[in-house]
Amino acid sequence: MEVKLFQKTQRDLAGSINFVIDKYWNDEIDETKMIELIQKLYITNTRKFFKNGKYTTIIRQQCGKRRLEVIDQVLNQTNVI
Repeated sequence: MEVKLFQKTQRDLAGSINFVIDKYWNDEIDETKMIELIQKLYITNTRKFFKNGKYTTIIRQQCGKRRLEVIDQVLNQTNVI
């Protein structure tokens, strides 16, 4: 499974996040791989994830509540934030 780490726009980043989490929910990748990919996406696109300490509007709209909960868990659990 190939996911570009460096995203051009917030919309592209949201699409990649959705892709990774959906693959996990569909049992196509395991939890470890999902966590690793979310961390890498965050590290390489930090400025596209957050603005003023909150998820950007596009990320919130495109990803939705359930996926943002997963992202929160991944980033808080691994102390990436």
